[in-house]
Amino acid sequence: MGLNEFIFFSGFIVFILGMLALDLGVFSSENKEVSFREAGIWSAIWVMMAAVFYVILDTHGDIIHGIDSFERLNELIAKYADHIKVIDGDLELSIQYYRDNMSLEFITGYLIEYALSVDNIFVIILIFSSFGVSEKYFKKVLFWGILGAVVMRFIFIFAGAALLQQFSWIMYIFGGFLVFTGLRMFFDKGDEEIDTSNHPVVKLASKYFKVFPRYVGDKFFIRRKGVLMMTPLFVVVLIIEFTDLIFAVDSVPAVFSVTKDPYIVFFSNIFAILGLRSMFFFLASIMHLFHFLKYGLAVLLTFIGTKMLAHSWLKEVGFTNTYSLYVILSILVLSIVASLLFPKKKTEVV
Repeated sequence: MGLNEFIFFSGFIVFILGMLALDLGVFSSENKEVSFREAGIWSAIWVMMAAVFYVILDTHGDIIHGIDSFERLNELIAKYADHIKVIDGDLELSIQYYRDNMSLEFITGYLIEYALSVDNIFVIILIFSSFGVSEKYFKKVLFWGILGAVVMRFIFIFAGAALLQQFSWIMYIFGGFLVFTGLRMFFDKGDEEIDTSNHPVVKLASKYFKVFPRYVGDKFFIRRKGVLMMTPLFVVVLIIEFTDLIFAVDSVPAVFSVTKDPYIVFFSNIFAILGLRSMFFFLASIMHLFHFLKYGLAVLLTFIGTKMLAHSWLKEVGFTNTYSLYVILSILVLSIVASLLFPKKKTEVV
């Protein structure tokens, strides 16, 4: 990590912590149910933040890697974006091409991660319902879940980037896994409930830690007769962390199909994760309206996996990230429009 990268990355982390404090902690720390209006406002704020970051990358993205010469530019192109052409004698125009590519990769990766987060929301709703968590504690649980997700994504992304740099064939493993996951998601009918007693996280926590048998307000830990015990609410946090880890196995490789730059992968992932909490409250009450979205996400994963498997051929025929963005948008729009045009029939109860 160069000096520029360290400074920019450190500034980004400070920004993340500041926004988390603003959104989830300092100014709204009390336990309360989040209204649809509040969730909508925060969802819009996070999307606008991502849009502003897109503009920053397009105008000053070269600052991240400290591009100040053709030598440095060619080094980064060979490492992260070998499809970009350098304009001999015009460093500024060549850098602008690189910035344009960075911003396109960021917004495409952000869109992929944000879309896949919807499937994560389905599972989180199921977790809260199965474990009987009160709605006024959703916000606190998601706060700590997001913090853990940021740390795990950091480790996962930069470890994945290091592996890709050393072993390019891992791209094919990622691609095959995404195709498999997409097909499985398409044909999977989905579980109606979670077996709370046999969930692996519950069994692990019960085996190695003392777990209090019932919720104690919003407390994660409680001391009884001198023994520190975790409450079921903290177990739910652990389950959400575990769930995000599973989803990261899908979403992180998916963004690597767009860019090999770990910083762009990290930025796009984190912006999507930071918007996950507000999107959860925004979509939770209207999720049933988009019953075709799950199939759209399955097709999206299958497309991305196929793209990774055929990346060498697609590069030869000139299939750029711009075309990928068009395909991704088309899949999402079609699944949403289809859901609205052909609503799910209500089951009549006799």
